[in-house]
Amino acid sequence: MDSHRDRILDQFTRQAVPFSSAPAIRNQEALDRIVQMADAGPEDTMLDIACGPGLLVCAFARVVRHAVGIDLTPAMLEQAHKTQQEQGLNNVSWQQGDVTSLPYPDAHFSIVSSRFAFHHFQEPLAALREMKRVCKPTGRIVVADSAPVAAKADAFNAMERLRDPSHTRAMPVEELCELFAQVGLPAQRTGMYRLEGELEDLLARSFPQDGDADRIRAIFENSLRDDALDMATRRENGKIYLSFPVAVLVAEKAAGKANST
Repeated sequence: MDSHRDRILDQFTRQAVPFSSAPAIRNQEALDRIVQMADAGPEDTMLDIACGPGLLVCAFARVVRHAVGIDLTPAMLEQAHKTQQEQGLNNVSWQQGDVTSLPYPDAHFSIVSSRFAFHHFQEPLAALREMKRVCKPTGRIVVADSAPVAAKADAFNAMERLRDPSHTRAMPVEELCELFAQVGLPAQRTGMYRLEGELEDLLARSFPQDGDADRIRAIFENSLRDDALDMATRRENGKIYLSFPVAVLVAEKAAGKANST
């Protein structure tokens, strides 16, 4: 691949269908947890950046006045349209675009979110600044992402880069909080949960380089001894089960800060 953008398009074009249909990704309880943490209501308008198959957008759409999803990958947006149609939602719109240069005016949405995307960003600070820019004063910025503990983050990220070449780096929750602080967004609320899965199911919706799937299996096998990945790996009935550590950060944009970053 010539660039990270190319890797994103390649991986998520191939992942679009299996990712969007994975039970762990579609888990409604996890989606509703984010909506609830955002204090979403009927007067809100929301934007989800790097929205993928639109699952979080559709979860918000049940509560807010209007929900928008933006993503770089056309194949993901195709899945998002299907999700919207399946759920019979009319207050949703989609746009293709780059998260580091959002095509919206300042102070446009009352909720701006991102789910399972920051670990793909080469410039997460730039993405967060854009999220803050398009958020209204007193609006909420919400980021949910993989967040391994600091001592195990290097091992977690090395495995994830093998599994998904578009992965850059998942940050421990302390680093995510610091990222918020750098753009003037103290993380007022932080929550953690686990996204459960099984190794072979995970690999079935992943597209690593040739030969790397067996390397990934060996890494998980080794992690059974000491949880080196912070994924609570365990073996049951001959299968390896795992859980991604997920952090959800919610910050309110201060009043009178429409253009400040």
